[in-house]
Amino acid sequence: MKWDQVIDSDGYRPNVGIILTNSAGQALWAKRIGQEAWQFPQGGIKRGESPRDALFRELYEELGLLSVDVEVVGVTQGWLRYKLPARYVRQGRGRVCIGHKQKWFVLRLLGDEARVHFDSTPTPEFDSWRWVDWWLPADEVVEFKREVYARALAELAPLIGVLPRTVPG
Repeated sequence: MKWDQVIDSDGYRPNVGIILTNSAGQALWAKRIGQEAWQFPQGGIKRGESPRDALFRELYEELGLLSVDVEVVGVTQGWLRYKLPARYVRQGRGRVCIGHKQKWFVLRLLGDEARVHFDSTPTPEFDSWRWVDWWLPADEVVEFKREVYARALAELAPLIGVLPRTVPG
């Protein structure tokens, strides 16, 4: 697959984001391998792949989970976009990717959390995870992703019974 096949005409790479929840309404927060960077699992949508198909491929590749391990509770209505900082923009590979446009899925873990593992592929993206308060990722993810995280969490929160975020006034 060529790099430019997955970049749209505006320079955004189609992508899925995964918010995996437990019965307490907490979200799985994953630590990037060898770094102190935490994020939700996410990944690119391949040419000809639907967002839902990409969701299940990424779920397996990044967390070792299968479709039978989760219930899809909902998905964001539209695409949520963020631009990459200049240092992450890759030049010289066909069409330039300036950022990601994402469909965010909220899932409920059906089985034992011990099924989460990072060795489904030879190159894992994460080396640790933990359950966190629903709203924590919007404040702790890398700065350039914060607005998208906040929007995805706000849109999907009612689907799992999480109260709206209160902002001190």
